[in-house]
Amino acid sequence: MPAPAQVNSRKLRILTEASGSLTAGYLIKSIQEAGHVCVASDIDPHCFGSVLADDFVLMPRAGDPELWPKIERLLVEARIDVVIPSLDETLLGWSERSASLHERLAVQVVVSDSETVAICQDKWRTYEFFVANGVPTPATSLKQDYPLVKPRFGRGGSGVRITGQPVDMAGMLSQEPLTGVEYTVDVFCDRAAQPVYVVPRRRMDVRGGKSTGGVVEDNESISRWVREVCRRLRFVGPVNFQCFVLPDGSLRFVEINPRIAGGMALAFAATENWIGLMVRNILGGEPIAPLPIQWGLEMRRYYAEVFIPAR
Repeated sequence: MPAPAQVNSRKLRILTEASGSLTAGYLIKSIQEAGHVCVASDIDPHCFGSVLADDFVLMPRAGDPELWPKIERLLVEARIDVVIPSLDETLLGWSERSASLHERLAVQVVVSDSETVAICQDKWRTYEFFVANGVPTPATSLKQDYPLVKPRFGRGGSGVRITGQPVDMAGMLSQEPLTGVEYTVDVFCDRAAQPVYVVPRRRMDVRGGKSTGGVVEDNESISRWVREVCRRLRFVGPVNFQCFVLPDGSLRFVEINPRIAGGMALAFAATENWIGLMVRNILGGEPIAPLPIQWGLEMRRYYAEVFIPAR
């Protein structure tokens, strides 16, 4: 990824998406603590991110036929320097346009290449990748061969169900149900696509598909497999993996999300502010000297209020 001149000495205007998400607050705070200007964005002009961030832009909906021309105008009007995509619906679009946006608008997008994103966003292609590369994964089918049914494209737990009733499998797949302990693995890959931090966290509480509690655990087997996947797919910046440790100790990897994620607040706390890493290394070319990971660090989340004076 090209680096703008003297990027490390500049206060950048960094755009983040989905700023009304209940887990968006830590990302806004991380951008600000890294010494940059957070420009939040959302389709809801009244979202809490519009208050917490330094600036705010109202985004068009993902299904808007003029989505990308409108986004480009917003990038120019808001004087955006950097985009950190976090929304699944637009992730591939950002990746496909990243080189053009940098060349034409001098906007840097911190995102993996489009083929990597396309593989990871399609759960069937992810399964095929896992099988082709010997990565342990649950049995999966495009037919209703297993009771766990979920969309090929989707996020969180939306559309996922366990059923013995017939399901229209258009755009769906079925998968062997798993028991055991669920882990999310937060990874930061540098500008050369090398994994600098691999941080497994055991998910202790999940609400609405969002991690609300977890603990960082050193699991050599998980980390080894994650590094192997990173050798075969080119990731840049933040990415997270979902896997299970089965009762017999074996692993099953189920998906990869090549973007920043809501639960990464724990990985930031256990290592360092990854926003600073993105700017210094991915954009500015500085080498990274990894810090020791704080194994055993736990996270708990709670609701907080934002009060807005009458206008």
